[in-house]
Amino acid sequence: MFCLAENNKIIKKNRTRSHKTRSRSRPIDYKFKLPIEPNSWPEGNGFGDRSIIDLGDLHLELVTTFSKVWGVYEGGPDDQGASVYEPTGMSYGFSVLGSYSQPNNKPLFGYFLAAKDITLGTTKTPTLKPPVDYTLVADTSSISGNQDSTLYIWLPTPPDGYKAVGQVVTITPDKPSTEKVMCVLANLTEQCETASWIWGSNDLNFYDVRPSNRGPQAPGVRIGSFVAQSGGNTNPPSISCLKNLKSLTQIMPNEKQIEAVLQAYSPILYLHPDEEYLPSSVNWFFSNGALLYKKDDVSNPVPIAQNGTNLPQDPNTDGAYWIDLPADDANKERVKHGNLESAESYVHVKPVFGGTFTDFAMWVFYPYNGPGRAKVGFININLGKIGEHVGDWEHVTLRVCNFDGQLYQVYFSQHSKGQWLDSSQLEFQNDGSNDFDFPTRRPAVYASLHGHAHYPHAGLNLLGKGEVGARDDTDKGNNVMDMGKFVLVSADYLGSQVNEPAWLNFFREWGPHIDYDLNDELKDVEKFLPGKLKDVFENIVRSLPKEMLGEEGPTGPKEKGSWNGDEI
Repeated sequence: MFCLAENNKIIKKNRTRSHKTRSRSRPIDYKFKLPIEPNSWPEGNGFGDRSIIDLGDLHLELVTTFSKVWGVYEGGPDDQGASVYEPTGMSYGFSVLGSYSQPNNKPLFGYFLAAKDITLGTTKTPTLKPPVDYTLVADTSSISGNQDSTLYIWLPTPPDGYKAVGQVVTITPDKPSTEKVMCVLANLTEQCETASWIWGSNDLNFYDVRPSNRGPQAPGVRIGSFVAQSGGNTNPPSISCLKNLKSLTQIMPNEKQIEAVLQAYSPILYLHPDEEYLPSSVNWFFSNGALLYKKDDVSNPVPIAQNGTNLPQDPNTDGAYWIDLPADDANKERVKHGNLESAESYVHVKPVFGGTFTDFAMWVFYPYNGPGRAKVGFININLGKIGEHVGDWEHVTLRVCNFDGQLYQVYFSQHSKGQWLDSSQLEFQNDGSNDFDFPTRRPAVYASLHGHAHYPHAGLNLLGKGEVGARDDTDKGNNVMDMGKFVLVSADYLGSQVNEPAWLNFFREWGPHIDYDLNDELKDVEKFLPGKLKDVFENIVRSLPKEMLGEEGPTGPKEKGSWNGDEI
């Protein structure tokens, strides 16, 4: 595993701290640096070279250097506290829009977008104006945790027709200067929402902020702001996000750049040592006897053409057709086990956050999903038919910044849900070489036994409560898939340059409806459990998604909500 942080500590401002604070090193004390450092990307329209993005009379640039303002050393994720920073090092003419914060349990790794008004000297309405005043949102004087000093959080009061897009912090009770940040013309902003929790208590909480409307067509831009909210306040934040009124694809990667990004960052997928049901290519699945069934003619299934060209292409999910394994038992069993040698990832590339980032969704296909397992206290239980189904689609999404080409986050799909992790939280593995001038240390992904859910680390992931739940076991086995072996299946912004395979537009189920009685299956399992655990176990199993229970065949990538939206 590659060490996730540099050995050079961040230089901090001199402050008086308790001995307890000085003696404890935290991840935030180190600045994270990606172990993959491309010297340059192939030529294009500006992707990865810190180009400016034009929102419409407002230019944005990426800022990744910060000056620490304040820290607290208790509470928050892992009880390690949080830190607040001001962006520094902007180019001439660019203005700060707010402050940045992150938990102390991760190395410092973030960004902020600075803005420049390009209407100056014209008759147009300025896109940036300073606030006319500030309102005190909260302070940390009542926080019992170990902190550098009292932090004061201020909300800028914008001029009429403008919006605040960030809060401002000070370590004195005096209001900040009205020249400290800028407010943004209202038509260049839109509603945002709180996202991940950074730090807090019952009295005060810090949250990351993101646009409420997200996806490949959504113009909302995340600038890196955080927001402080009192108590359990769940109302929309008091600040706005930016909005891109220009092209969302102005510095998106071209095909050569996509190839370079995927060679640099594509994960290494580790399958569990006991995994029987391996991935395969879709073409291998079709070429080895997969059948297309029609509801009103079930007795006459049709062999599927190699690239799915005889699959229905209408965008319906009416259950009129479905895919199944070969009919004869010998081939059915063989195809169930997949073909790792043929396996490839199917990549969907799309703009996010108003074209400031690119998502590379990397889909993996498995011909079969194996039976589930459960843990009830010290007892491990095989779930019989529960969890089994034909066809299984899982994916990993790489979120790459269009300004500098850096991998900032990875999304791990886990059945019907999943999780985003910062790059600083990943494992990186050494693996071979490529055609581009940079080393290949790539993220590791672990697929759970039989269910193929994706996780960032090996170990047991329990889907339930306490010591009761469905098991997602992950470990590093001998079967490994290089997700860098890929096929680009969709990138709408590239137009006719990318031809979508016919199977991608099959909107029905990739497996038949499984006809079994869940009650009977549960009874077979529960006879091994003590009476008081039966109800708890049954409630957890019944709450699992239908695809995970095996009651429904899964739909393909285009039917997932993330195809035209965000992952969460």
